[in-house]
Amino acid sequence: MTEREFAIDVVTKLQAVGFVALFAGGCVRDELLGITPADHDIATSATPDDVKKLFRRTHSFGASFGVVEVLGPRDAAGEWLKVQVATFRSDGTYTDGRRPDAVTFSSPEEDAARRDFTLNGLFLDPLTNRVLDFVNGRADLEAKVLRAIGDPVLRFTEDKLRILRAVRMAARFELRVDPATQAAATAMAGDIKAVSAERIAEELRKILTNRHRVRGLELLNEFGLFPHVLPEVTDIPGRIRVVAALHPAPDITFPLVFAVLLGGVSAKGAGNVCRRLRLSNDELERVVWLVAHRESLRAAPTMKNSGLFSVLIHPGIGDLLALHEAEAVAAGDDLTAVEFCAELLRTRTPEQLNPKPLLTGDDLQTLGLSPGPRFKKLLDAVRTAQLDGEIVNHQGAVALVHRLNTEPEPNR
Repeated sequence: MTEREFAIDVVTKLQAVGFVALFAGGCVRDELLGITPADHDIATSATPDDVKKLFRRTHSFGASFGVVEVLGPRDAAGEWLKVQVATFRSDGTYTDGRRPDAVTFSSPEEDAARRDFTLNGLFLDPLTNRVLDFVNGRADLEAKVLRAIGDPVLRFTEDKLRILRAVRMAARFELRVDPATQAAATAMAGDIKAVSAERIAEELRKILTNRHRVRGLELLNEFGLFPHVLPEVTDIPGRIRVVAALHPAPDITFPLVFAVLLGGVSAKGAGNVCRRLRLSNDELERVVWLVAHRESLRAAPTMKNSGLFSVLIHPGIGDLLALHEAEAVAAGDDLTAVEFCAELLRTRTPEQLNPKPLLTGDDLQTLGLSPGPRFKKLLDAVRTAQLDGEIVNHQGAVALVHRLNTEPEPNR
């Protein structure tokens, strides 16, 4: 059973006992666009208590807002199927600019009126294939227009994140933005600061990893959102050109595009941006490493192995080469350094790029040396000489240690 089949089953059971039950929001939009929905949400006249009585396995996902998660069987991949079932509602005031203070269970018409954009205000009865459209969303979808439902100022006041969502939706679906909607979003751009860092970061992830990321960045600029979301980005048109030069791989990573965007920021500054946006530790580490090494491969053909190989064996080398390539293409430079590194990665095995050390700490202790600052310096010197081909075996490494250990430490 697929998720859609399970969702239809839930709708069937609700309708069978007299409730109105419809697919709602994004899944309807996606189906009309010929896109397979990521999930299926159901809107119904049944209350949360009704839903919980009708289905054996439920989770009160947001019962105070009329939302219950209904759990089904496992799918072909072994994952539990689940759909969110929400009671038709109208919202009260939004004191925190994020969620309503209270909700009132209502009708499909009123439920559609409280949603963000017309293309997300559609309903579909999957049993009859009939679309219910109370907000002119289907016409806007066909005309490729992103329009706020009702008064755009009110919609953005209710949930400030909708300003950023407007950018993402318009870019993702290649829509032109209704003038009144864009005017309201631009006038209220500064209000995005009221939104939590985590929610802003999630929208940025979706914008930057979508194939229409360039249009998303252009809209961020047009809406005046950069000073409020990423004030550290300088030369916005220049950074967008570099992003546009990224090879359009389908699996392009968020840290890569984010690092490109932070082209004029130091590694320390990039780390501060990542922490402010509450990015994951993995994302932070990758972004900082990419920013710190954005110039490190420019001289790759003339670099010593000890300096180059340590970069080539890093898990982020694919992203780094993509960053270097985009920077070079945008600047009109040649790709000699990138091609040189790519050739090394094609022709050298991992063991050749990162060979087993000729000496270890245990070996140094066997030679009578004690762990300490000098200990690490000797190991580093041996490793550098090994990678640069100056020593090729254990005996040569031991001889180098003896020679270095007899040399006096330089005066500090």
